[in-house]
Amino acid sequence: MAGRLNYKQLNYFWRVAKSGSVARAAEHLRLAPQTISGQIATLEEALGTELFRRSGRKLELTPAGELALSYAEDIFQIGGELEEVLRNRPGKGDVLFRVGVADVVPKSIAYRLLAPALTLPVRVRVVCREDKLERLFGELAIHKLDLVIADRPLPAGLGVKGYNHALGRASIAFFGAPALVARYRDGFPQSLHGAPLLMPGDGAAMRGAIVRWFSEHKIEPRVVGEFDDAALMEAFGKAGAGIFPAPAILADEIRTQFDADVIGRAENVAAKYCAISVERKLTHPAVVAVSEAARKHLFVEEGAPTPQ
Repeated sequence: MAGRLNYKQLNYFWRVAKSGSVARAAEHLRLAPQTISGQIATLEEALGTELFRRSGRKLELTPAGELALSYAEDIFQIGGELEEVLRNRPGKGDVLFRVGVADVVPKSIAYRLLAPALTLPVRVRVVCREDKLERLFGELAIHKLDLVIADRPLPAGLGVKGYNHALGRASIAFFGAPALVARYRDGFPQSLHGAPLLMPGDGAAMRGAIVRWFSEHKIEPRVVGEFDDAALMEAFGKAGAGIFPAPAILADEIRTQFDADVIGRAENVAAKYCAISVERKLTHPAVVAVSEAARKHLFVEEGAPTPQ
């Protein structure tokens, strides 16, 4: 590159590429077309390559132009995010806590884990995102998140450097609407053979443990539904569509909200939850509060953080 990248020129290039013509970009920017054409020519000279070529009366992107456009999109998207963050930043003295929650983690569990952050003596503003784990790991890697709450550790070989902080485990129970409880509670767990079952989707770590438990007990339920969202699965359970697994610690809440009761507990089957951070020793006050409260009050305590 002959010189520093000029972002005003890059913006002119981006406008022309998006609008399809210099004239339309000039109208939008309220500039003379000659001004924009001249600035793009200067940019091409600085980059040492052509970004557009003429095809009749139309402008087309060159391969280098296509590449430049993809980078420009990212640059201006990040710029927009920066503007939004600065405009809506917490007030003086507030602590910003950016946390990602894997979509397979029950929302009630997520709330119980995050609630201690709101009781700190400092003011905390929680920015909570729910998404697939892979995308959350990517945002953690570029420090757009302070913490990810997941039902599995950060996998090795993903290319993301992070540390797993075990929050603990919660035993699994099977729940059902009153009619299903009356029918399948007696004789549990063998009573579940052939019973209608609602299962977590493939993305949930708990699913594998449940499948193995059924295999060990030689039980073959009739799976009538699979769900990535635990709340949606519980809503189907409330309607009596099938028996569903959930952390036993949510029993009271499930009785109240979904009119479903415990049919039986799956021995030696547990949902595990962990916090994943980019720092080995937790220092963010909200992250420390979440980790300590989970270990002391919510789950059975497990081991120390392990690096990936």
